[in-house]
Amino acid sequence: MSHLPTEQLADLTVHSNSEAREGLVPPSPAPSSPRTRRHYSIDTELVFTETTDQYRSSSTPIYQTATFKQESLSNMGEYDYTRSGNPTRTHLERHLARIIGGATRALTVTSGMTALDVITRLLKPGDEVIAGDDLYGGTNRLLKYLSTSGGIVAHHVDTTNVDAVRAVVNEKTAMILLESPTNPLIKIANIPAITALVHEKNPNALVVADNTMLSPMLMAPLELGADIVYESGTKYLSGHHDIMAGVIAVKNNAIGDRLFFVINASGCGLAPFEAWLLERGIKTLGVRLEKQQHNAQLIAEFLESAGFKVRYPGLKSHPQYALHWAQASGAGAVLSLETGSVPLSERIIEGTHIWGISVSFGCVNSLISMPCKMSHASIDAKTRAERDFPEDLIRLCVGIENPDDLIDDLKTALIKAGAVKINNDGSLTRLNL
Repeated sequence: MSHLPTEQLADLTVHSNSEAREGLVPPSPAPSSPRTRRHYSIDTELVFTETTDQYRSSSTPIYQTATFKQESLSNMGEYDYTRSGNPTRTHLERHLARIIGGATRALTVTSGMTALDVITRLLKPGDEVIAGDDLYGGTNRLLKYLSTSGGIVAHHVDTTNVDAVRAVVNEKTAMILLESPTNPLIKIANIPAITALVHEKNPNALVVADNTMLSPMLMAPLELGADIVYESGTKYLSGHHDIMAGVIAVKNNAIGDRLFFVINASGCGLAPFEAWLLERGIKTLGVRLEKQQHNAQLIAEFLESAGFKVRYPGLKSHPQYALHWAQASGAGAVLSLETGSVPLSERIIEGTHIWGISVSFGCVNSLISMPCKMSHASIDAKTRAERDFPEDLIRLCVGIENPDDLIDDLKTALIKAGAVKINNDGSLTRLNL
C-alpha cells in the first residue's frame, strides 16, 4: 500500500494551496467535515443546507472566479485559486459529507471516472487490486491501463462470491473495488463480509465501493465497512444528465488529505457552476428516486410475468434478494433482462419510443441500452464470454414518467419485435425463438 510517511503527508497537507504558505494556515479548502449539529433523516438532509452567505441566499451563490484577492501577504484567506478550493465546491462537499452515511469528508471532481482515477493514484507499482468480473466498462478500461502501464496487478473475480475473493486476497492486496448491485448483471456483493476478509488479510488494504447504482439515499457502504465510497454525480445525485461530476467520500481524514492532494495537484476539482448544479440536483434526489424505484418495480414484475429472465433486487426471484435488503434500503431503478437472441434484443430496443437509446442511468427520463454494444463494449467479446456476460442483455434505466406509459411502450416494442404475442385477455405469452 502506498501510505506516505507521516512527515511527508504533513508536508503535502500544509502545502496544498497553489503557493506554499509556510504552514501558517490550514489547507485550502479546510476539510469538508460538516459542522456539529443534529442529524436529520436522509430525505431532510438532502434538502436542508446551511450557508454563511452574507445575504442569506436560499440558493448557494456561484463563486464563478478563478482567483481570490488576499488582504496582505501576511493575512492570507482560506481560498486563493479555484483549482485548490472554491466556496461553492466546499459548500457542496460539506453537504455531501452529511448525506453520505459514515463520511467525515467528501470531495468532488469532474466525473465518476475521475473519482476512480484519483483513488487509484494511492496505488504504487507492484500493488495488487481485486475487482469484479461484472463491472462498469470504464472501470475495466482504467484497470487494464494500470496493469499494462502502471505495474498494478489486477485480479478480476466474482466479488459477489466471498469464497472467490478469499482465494485471491493476500498480504499484497492494496485495494478491492466493489459494486453492488453490479452493472449490468445486478449481482450483489456482501460488503461487510468482504470488508472483514480483506482487512483481516491486510489491515492497510483499502475497500473501495462504487455506490452509483444506489446513491446515498439507499445504501451507505462506509457504514458497512468500506474505506472509500465513490460515485458518478452525473447519475442519481444530479438526476438530469446536464453535468459531469464525481464524488468521493471517506471516513478517515488522513485518506481524505491524500486524495485532496491528488485533486489539487492534478486540477480535477469540480468547477463552480457544475458544483452549483449538482447541489441543486441533490435536493430532489429523494422524490426522484422514490418515483423511479416505484416504476422499476412495476416494470420488472411486468417483464417477469411475460416470461423473461429479469435481474432486479426488488424481485423475490433474485438469488441474492435477502442479502441485498440486509444492506440496502431500496432496490434502485436499474434492471436488466435476457431475451435469448441478440437480433431480438436489438429489435426490442429499436422498437421503443419513450425509452431513449442511451448509455448512463439515473436520469429523470427512462433509458434503454444493450451493454455489450454500448456501455460495456470496451470489454472484448472473449472476456465477456469468460465472465458469462449475456450478449443479448438489455438494460433498463427507469425514469419518473407514468409507469403505464412506460409499460405500454415496452409492450408495443416486444410485440413488434416478435418476442411476445398478446392474448385475448390482454396478457402476453412469450414466443419460442
